[in-house]
Amino acid sequence: METVQLGKTGATVSRLGFGGAPAGLTNYLVNSSPANAAQRAQTIAAIHRAAELGVTFFDTAAAYGRGASEEIYGEALASVTTPVFVATKASPSVENVRASLEASLTRLHRDQVDLFQIHGTNYDEATVDAILAPGGMLEQVEQLKAEGLTRFIGFTSEDNNPPFYRLMATGRFDVVQMCYNFAFQHPYDASRSAGSLLEAAEQKLGVITMRALTAGLLQKWVQMVNPANTFDYTPALLQYVLSNPLVHVALVGMRTPEEVEKNVAIVNDKNGRIDLNELHRKFF
Repeated sequence: METVQLGKTGATVSRLGFGGAPAGLTNYLVNSSPANAAQRAQTIAAIHRAAELGVTFFDTAAAYGRGASEEIYGEALASVTTPVFVATKASPSVENVRASLEASLTRLHRDQVDLFQIHGTNYDEATVDAILAPGGMLEQVEQLKAEGLTRFIGFTSEDNNPPFYRLMATGRFDVVQMCYNFAFQHPYDASRSAGSLLEAAEQKLGVITMRALTAGLLQKWVQMVNPANTFDYTPALLQYVLSNPLVHVALVGMRTPEEVEKNVAIVNDKNGRIDLNELHRKFF
């Protein structure tokens, strides 16, 4: 399994990350439920298989099924003896950040997580003001880091707006998690050397990307415009994200050992990487 140093954290992690949303969310992309015993067992088997094949980065959140994803991770990782890097999150709306993390630790059966993130989707200026205010969420998260309840801190976002850049520019985070894939390329404009991925690199932040496979968006579009299409775009989509050297970890939600094996094989196939600068070149 390909590994990388996660920005300024110094931690070494697998470039393929195990995304925890499918484990906890009901009917996320497919008909599923964390309460379904058979599906839960499949997810646990997938986590075990991922660890066996060298996946070390496991991402989850309290919001994924009101802790259901964390509970499944806790059960699965309890029997994993190889080192793993566990990340979880709390929403910016949480008032008692300590209580949120302590509840997550209980569900995960851990005394410490490796990464604790502010779980944002869209940030506006008022939200960032509240996060950065004295006694606000960032100060609370930093205190939890100082106490050793988490090794590193970060934030997640699906934005590329000024408030998102403002959070990165504080210099107080270790990691940023953003949406980046073939359908959502705003974080990296190769032809103009612009985007939030470049800003993250400037700040030496560890970069985690979500929705590497476009959360099915590209596949749905192809099906709409070309119903007869039978091509499997999974390898190309994952390799597109991994081809960007500014991306440290690409998260993929996996539900079965077979999915894990398929994605690990893709990551291990370095011949599948492409030259992004050449892809975006317009003049020959």
